[in-house]
Amino acid sequence: MSLFEASEKAALEAVKPLAARMRPQTLGQFVGQSHFLAPGKLLHRLVKADRLGSVLFFGPPGTGKTTLARILAHQTRRHFAQLSAIMHGVKELREVLTEARDRVATGGRGTLLFIDEIHRFNKGQQDALLADVEEGTITLIGATTSNPSFAVNGALVSRSQVFQFEPLSTDEIKTLVQRAIEDPDRGVGKQNIDLSDEALDYLAEICDGDARKGLSILETAVIAAQDTDAPTARVNIDRETMVLAVGKRAVQYDPTGSEHYDCASALIKSIRGSDPDAGLYWLARMLEGGEDVRFLCRRLIILASEDVGNADPHALPLAVACSQACEQIGLPECQLTLSQTVTYLACAPKSNAATSAINAARSDVREQRVLPVPKHLRDSHYKGAAGLGHGEGYQYSHDDPDGVSAQDYLGVDRVYYEPVNRGFEAELQKRLDTIRAQLRKRPSQ
Repeated sequence: MSLFEASEKAALEAVKPLAARMRPQTLGQFVGQSHFLAPGKLLHRLVKADRLGSVLFFGPPGTGKTTLARILAHQTRRHFAQLSAIMHGVKELREVLTEARDRVATGGRGTLLFIDEIHRFNKGQQDALLADVEEGTITLIGATTSNPSFAVNGALVSRSQVFQFEPLSTDEIKTLVQRAIEDPDRGVGKQNIDLSDEALDYLAEICDGDARKGLSILETAVIAAQDTDAPTARVNIDRETMVLAVGKRAVQYDPTGSEHYDCASALIKSIRGSDPDAGLYWLARMLEGGEDVRFLCRRLIILASEDVGNADPHALPLAVACSQACEQIGLPECQLTLSQTVTYLACAPKSNAATSAINAARSDVREQRVLPVPKHLRDSHYKGAAGLGHGEGYQYSHDDPDGVSAQDYLGVDRVYYEPVNRGFEAELQKRLDTIRAQLRKRPSQ
């Protein structure tokens, strides 16, 4: 390396943010994702056996997807090529693939192609990768923050091993922060930093398992705590300084991606499980992330019938009223209405009897002989109906002292609705026992 090149490299290195400077260079330095990267786990075994095929890295930002791709290229002695689906198109992709083929044809190294945000490539761009992936010309590592099952072509998913990255734990974040504080070359070790335990705990919690965010906040805190008039003085960072460095927190949430569906699932399952506190948290998470209020209202209306049903007949009117109120008043005030509805539905007695009943009835309609409408129930209000016997023998229920006429309403004996012994449905079950006993008194048709 020439003196000019060395100077240029040093200048570029100097302007890199702390998170980029502290990027691990080896598997031994990599922190997190032990569920597939620890010794004996799948990815570790594939690398050790030099059998790494095409893979998809799926997970939130700052969990090490790009870093691990670079490490794997070095570990497997492959040429590393990187594209961004946001910045590059088919032209750049074809150039990389052509170079990879030429490299292999001339006896050179194989190529590890890393494509960041691969879900942003359209179907045609993703299809362009298939032949080279299948033939082994390239080892593809695609990174995405969206679930590949929804965002990546099925053909590409089927040819790849999917590894899901999880947010780093607080202990793992602390390890990275301490490493940056102690490293005098790539980190901030030359600046004599004293980081309080309370500040470290707060940082590890507030960065949401995002290593890049955690190191960026640390770098800001160092700058905020420095005495510009005494650059060599000890830098004391307490919790207050760290809170200042964080500023206004932006909640990581994609209202159109897999996080949207995961949080919605967590909200519904928490309410169904009768946990109002968990329900409120997931509601708050979605509201802070910018979720569409109308989507939340629709889900609550569905839940009121699906999971509460007749165990509490007030649930559905409340959910509908919530939707109407939210439409009229909007955010931020409608969060109060949503909170009221979520807590009520969570605390309400639960029943899916109505849900099970309609599912069973529709299954019979689809899979069994379609039942004709009994003649005495058919419409008798048109000319000629009487001649066909329509309505003949029908008993008007209000003429019966009990309000229930003993007649056949279906033509066969089937039971679909079976109330649970909770809430108002326990009362309905008592009524239904009396009604069904009365109906069984009907004369044979």
